Amino acid sequence: MKKLVYLPLLALAIVTLCSHDMYLKLNSYFLEPYTESTLALFNGTFEKSENAIDRDRMIDVSLVQNGSVEKAPTENWFEKDSTTYLKFKTAAPGTYVIGVSTKARSIEMDAKAFNDYLKHDGITDLLAHRTTEGSLGESAYELYSKHVKTMVQVGEKRSEDWKTALNYPIEFIPLQNPYELQPGDSLRVQLLLRQEPLSQQLVYLGYKAPATTHSHGGSTHTHESEESHEHTDLKQFRTNTKGEVVLPLDKAGVWYLRTIHLVPLENSEYTHESNWATLTFATASEMNHSHEEGAHATASQEEIPSYYFVLGSILVLILLFFYFRRSSNEK
Repeated sequence: MKKLVYLPLLALAIVTLCSHDMYLKLNSYFLEPYTESTLALFNGTFEKSENAIDRDRMIDVSLVQNGSVEKAPTENWFEKDSTTYLKFKTAAPGTYVIGVSTKARSIEMDAKAFNDYLKHDGITDLLAHRTTEGSLGESAYELYSKHVKTMVQVGEKRSEDWKTALNYPIEFIPLQNPYELQPGDSLRVQLLLRQEPLSQQLVYLGYKAPATTHSHGGSTHTHESEESHEHTDLKQFRTNTKGEVVLPLDKAGVWYLRTIHLVPLENSEYTHESNWATLTFATASEMNHSHEEGAHATASQEEIPSYYFVLGSILVLILLFFYFRRSSNEK
């Protein structure tokens, strides 16, 4: 009886462990040139990292900027709580690309856990295939690896680095620079599997609203809006024969694209192989810049009265000093 009670919990634990998405994230995707920045590697959901990733598990860490591909030094990585971080310094203005590719790992799942995992992560094509061929009762021994990218805009100048392919086993390649787009525009993205277009693949698009910045008395405070928490209603797309999807970017904020290519294997010790890919970037509008300028303007306007108040106080003290001194001399 105890085993029957523990089995659902075990299945849930397996699904949770094997269905961690991986994302590269920043507090801001708009950076200043020649400044220190920190990049977070989330392994879990877009909102919460469940566990850190060891540096020796990363087979590639690339920073693309100004036409060159640099490899991040091991000492630039550090861990805090359940998240892995990378310190890096921006150079000249441009549209940068940062990517991480991990080694393959394996996991064994019973039939129920595997089916739940397929449903939970939206791998509905394989679930339908197992249903059709009557293999829902078969367990799985899966080989999986994850390959993630992010794009950031440094300064005002756009560069061509955004189109650089890192040649990961699976990879999203934008066909337009998202930092040249405004809310309401669409972005074309191509999905490659081993450098070839991957057609008829399900991909999911998520969105996070930008944090709002308020200035009070010269100090700046950042607050996440109610919309900034992870949306469970991800938009679903399917790549065309060229491996392309067109994504409607209707709001300013952070966007993340994810997919899992999972297929059965033959003549292998593994029953399945999966390759995971994500891409994160942001869109901005003139409203974002005007809001920031407004915050600075508010701070400046608040500083002026304080400035005059100090000068006025000093002037009053000087006048009082001479007044009382004169009164004393007259006596």
